[in-house]
Amino acid sequence: MKKEILATSVVLGLTALALQARCKPLETVKYVELKKYLGTWFEIAAFPKAFEKGCMCTSATYGLAENGSLIVKNRCIQDGDLKVKEGRAFVTDRTNAKLDVEFFWPFRGKYWIIDLAKDYSYAVVGNPSRSSLWILSRRPTLDEQTYNELVVNAANKGFDVRKLVKTDQIADVSAI
Repeated sequence: MKKEILATSVVLGLTALALQARCKPLETVKYVELKKYLGTWFEIAAFPKAFEKGCMCTSATYGLAENGSLIVKNRCIQDGDLKVKEGRAFVTDRTNAKLDVEFFWPFRGKYWIIDLAKDYSYAVVGNPSRSSLWILSRRPTLDEQTYNELVVNAANKGFDVRKLVKTDQIADVSAI
């Protein structure tokens, strides 16, 4: 009973923080060194998206294109099959923390890096309307304490973290 009351209090507190912060413009990290950001990121949790329904082992790999944009390859296992979608990301500000991502021309989505480990071991990405949120890690798992801190930080930035769903990952990453 005490655990249920505590959990309910935490959720209500995070919801109040999110509602209060939602009125402020979304802040990103101060600067992203793109070369350090390149490589593979595993989705630890995200707001559910229709195109990812039934996905597990979700990851994204970023590479640098000749024109300076980023090549983005999203992967997941969906209905037992490996699904790969390739797109482009375009830096839109001097901090490199704000990008526009395009998987289907001419549609682009805002991809703002709002939290980032100093060693680039985890990142949190959202959009200014706060309708999308991803918690990413360089490994398929993230320790619970770090995860919880990132969730609280996202709530403080106005995200409704009750929508977060943890992504099923597997230990053998060679499968994806």
